[in-house]
Amino acid sequence: MSGFPKHERLLKRTDFLRISRQGSKVQTSGFIILRTESPGPAVRIGITVSGKVGNAVTRNRLKRCVREFYRHNKSLFAPGDYSIIARQGSASLECRDVCRELGRTLQRLQKQPC
Repeated sequence: MSGFPKHERLLKRTDFLRISRQGSKVQTSGFIILRTESPGPAVRIGITVSGKVGNAVTRNRLKRCVREFYRHNKSLFAPGDYSIIARQGSASLECRDVCRELGRTLQRLQKQPC
C-alpha cells in the first residue's frame, strides 16, 4: 500500500476550477465526483469538505476516509484529475460507508465519457 504523495494531489485553485467547468459529474447523497482527462497517465485527486458539512472534526474525518479509500483503491481511478466534494449527507457516514459509496460512484463515472 502506497501513500498519497504530492504529485497525486490537486493543489491549485485553477485545477479545481478547470475540473468544475469541464469535468463529467456524478452525484450521490454524500458526494459529488468530478473528473476530467489529464495529458499524462497520472491520477490526481482533490478533496473538498466545506464548513456546511460539519465541524473541523467531522471534516477531517471525512477527508481521512476519502484518502484511505484512494490509497486502497487506486486501480478504480482511470487516469485523469478528480475532484471529490463531500455533501452534507456525508457527515453521518462511517468510513466503510464512505468507501462503499465512493466505489459505486466511481464505477458509474467510468461508464460516462469525459
